[in-house]
Amino acid sequence: MTAQGVASQTGSGPEPPNTPLNQGRPHSARMYDYFLGGKDNYVADREAAAKVLTLWPGVMIAARTNRAWMHRAIRFLADERGIRQFLDIGTGIPTRPNLHEVAQGIAPESRVVYVDNDPIVLAHAQALLKSHPEGRTAYVHGDITEPEAILASPDLTEVLDLSQPVALSLVSLLHFVPDEWGPYDLVQRLVDALAPGSFLVLSHITPDFDPEATQKTVQVYHSGGIQGKIRTRDEVERFFTGLELVEPGLEVPHRWRADLAERDSHVETGDVTDAEVSFWAGVAQKS
Repeated sequence: MTAQGVASQTGSGPEPPNTPLNQGRPHSARMYDYFLGGKDNYVADREAAAKVLTLWPGVMIAARTNRAWMHRAIRFLADERGIRQFLDIGTGIPTRPNLHEVAQGIAPESRVVYVDNDPIVLAHAQALLKSHPEGRTAYVHGDITEPEAILASPDLTEVLDLSQPVALSLVSLLHFVPDEWGPYDLVQRLVDALAPGSFLVLSHITPDFDPEATQKTVQVYHSGGIQGKIRTRDEVERFFTGLELVEPGLEVPHRWRADLAERDSHVETGDVTDAEVSFWAGVAQKS
């Protein structure tokens, strides 16, 4: 479980920008930062992360493999599909290279809007928003549980033209959205607002390869007040209903267009197992 940017951890709806950082309670974004080797985490996050590591030793591999997959997916869309607009919901704490750095490394004119509800992400927004001069970036304080508010944000509409194709990134996010919040409806409402030719970029933790470790990991998150649900391949594939999955379809991230991994010189891909990664990932286009 390695994502962020969902409803407040013990309730629903986004936390306002002035919400305290809750250093005494673990947070999914800061735990993810820890798993990626970052420094923007607190004792409570590290203690919860240590519990996860005892149950699922591959969680750091999973986080880093998922991150490397995101880089490949964005590179693929910018380079091979010509996408120049990106909406990243559940941004999390900046970990370089960020999405806009990957996209603008191929097309400097790319425009990127980041969305998260975590105050610590807001605190890092200035570092996150250093766009290439030819492109633009913006940060929206919002929550996937309120998709219309995200899409109507002036900060978003000043940067993105929703009448043109957009790549919607929901990477390692939806396993923090329990069924009672209506995750499939939330994704559908976001996709419905996008122009034909847009893409959905999505990854999600799964119990399919190591059910015991992943289920016990969920219990650690739940004990820390972090909600969510891990989902099977069929359940993850349902998020792509009505969209056309690009080759190789829904796949474990380390095998999704692995030919592009050779360009990821900043990330060690190595030999990993499906059980270590325990994610499904896919990219699909709206017709």
